[in-house]
Amino acid sequence: MTMARLRLAIALVAALSTTSTLAQTKPSPWFPIPPDATYETGDTWTAGGKRYRLYGVQSCLRGTSFTNAKGVKRDCGETSLAMLVSLVRDLRPMCYAAANIDYGRTLLVFCFATMEQGRNKGSRLDLGTALISIGYAFASVTLDGRPFYSPYLIAEGRAKNTKSGLWAYPDIPDPNAIILENYKAPKPAGPSPAAASSAQDKKPR
Repeated sequence: MTMARLRLAIALVAALSTTSTLAQTKPSPWFPIPPDATYETGDTWTAGGKRYRLYGVQSCLRGTSFTNAKGVKRDCGETSLAMLVSLVRDLRPMCYAAANIDYGRTLLVFCFATMEQGRNKGSRLDLGTALISIGYAFASVTLDGRPFYSPYLIAEGRAKNTKSGLWAYPDIPDPNAIILENYKAPKPAGPSPAAASSAQDKKPR
């Protein structure tokens, strides 16, 4: 995984951490995830020039890998992304806005699908719960390790105990652990402003 992707993941968690509450004003209207949405990760997509992210959900990080049952290394982030695309296609969930982060550039959403058949026909299924319960996403946590949405942490615990989805593989790269480890790691000291200025002056023009 590139450092740029890791820095982006940490920045998004930091932005989430500064979101005090979910929107308490008049609820936004429900909207679908359009067929032409561009999926960035297993929890984020863009559509109509806007970025959307599932509130409280953390997908596997692209560029990290796990070893599947056949002994083949697979990109964990790509696997999470493929599952999100599959569930959206099959469930056709409707979403509503919860809050804005990243200076308004990212909209946090909850998405629900209405079950159309089977014993649970007519009931609503939360897309975040579905992704986490089957083991292809995780409960997002704050930079001090607390879950953003406690029900998701419970769903993650069940998936982990039953070794569902990605939890079936011993080398699963837990994205929360990676993000927190890198956030807490000592930052390398950069050159002083004077040294940087001197170095800049010495560059050929």
